[in-house]
Amino acid sequence: MRRDVIVFDIETVIDADAARRVLRQPNMTDSEARDGLSQYFLDKTGGKNDFPRQPFHQVAAISYAHLIREPGEEGSEIVIRQLATGGTASSDEGELLQGFFKLIETRAPQLVSFNGRGFDAPVLKYRAMAHSMSCPRWFREGDKWSNYDARFSQEYHMDLLEVLSDFGASARCSMDEVASVFGVPGKLETAGDNVREMFEHKEIEAIRNYCETDVLTTALLFLRHQLFSGALNESGYARTILGIRNYLEGEAEARPHLAEYLQAWGTPD
Repeated sequence: MRRDVIVFDIETVIDADAARRVLRQPNMTDSEARDGLSQYFLDKTGGKNDFPRQPFHQVAAISYAHLIREPGEEGSEIVIRQLATGGTASSDEGELLQGFFKLIETRAPQLVSFNGRGFDAPVLKYRAMAHSMSCPRWFREGDKWSNYDARFSQEYHMDLLEVLSDFGASARCSMDEVASVFGVPGKLETAGDNVREMFEHKEIEAIRNYCETDVLTTALLFLRHQLFSGALNESGYARTILGIRNYLEGEAEARPHLAEYLQAWGTPD
């Protein structure tokens, strides 16, 4: 198991410039271009799906929890070092992408996501290439069977949607559904459908805060899996959860969205 764990999530909006180019409509406004691209994909799928393909998603936020696996006399535990969002509210997409891939280049952590293989990772790779970036370690780390792109290996990227559904052998449940069953907070007042409106109203900080709460939920689902799989024993799991609660309590005054998350979490596991 890798010592560094990065639980991550992204929020995106349709890339209006790319939409104008593919639609051959250079004079469209950003809003018109985003609506037009949705219609383009609706038409392309025979009315079944208006969700744009991964390359057309401009990254608005990348949030992550940096966790560290620590050994102990009573079994290992996982310590939270930081819950953060890359860059600042004024950062452009390129700066956000550079920060993410720098983590790969410098630490080669285990990534943990929910639907990260199906959406987040492809978006990040497409968008990095759109900005002419390079991340050789993504492709050189590991071996033939275990690396960042190996679907069935969890050492470098554990996609919880894949793992919990046995890679599609059973139903793929949403993160909010699984969180409801496990008794941890899922979506609060904001959902992914709200991100475009927030972006167009320049409410970037709200997008970043929302993304961080999704990371927290992903992290708690991951820890429940670590307990079930034996990667954490009951004592180590309890210490890990206590550490996360203590971290959130320490951050809550300065970051009200974390206080709201704590309140939604309720009593300890």
